[in-house]
Amino acid sequence: MIRILTETGLRVYKELASMRKDQVDLANKTIFISDSKTPTGVAEVPLTDIAVEAFRSQIEEAGPGPWLFPSPLNPTGYQTNFRKPWETALRKAGIPYFRLYDLRSTYATRLSAGGVADEWVTQMLRQTDAKVFKKYSQMKLR
Repeated sequence: MIRILTETGLRVYKELASMRKDQVDLANKTIFISDSKTPTGVAEVPLTDIAVEAFRSQIEEAGPGPWLFPSPLNPTGYQTNFRKPWETALRKAGIPYFRLYDLRSTYATRLSAGGVADEWVTQMLRQTDAKVFKKYSQMKLR
């Protein structure tokens, strides 16, 4: 999940958690966001090679159902909370707590640091307002 979030900038709960496997097109290196927080969030998103491998791995891990992150408690649903596994992962890695959602900022910061124009980063985040991008781009990589 961490590789997917840092390589795509997806919104954790509105876009990634509810994602179905049929929204992932590994052959064309894209995913389709069919439901998002904003109208501009509905989009086809290009994937890096790292993201493709992360999605491939998660599809295998998810098993036979339709969800990319199936619920361990509800066999017909998807996982709706990642807080405990996230806290556990951070603790085991010796990293101070930060919100899982902050990986969206990491994505934006990496794009900006790589020289991608602000307008393109705004589009990659699927935002309509550049002011929102400014909030994300002010995050510092740790």
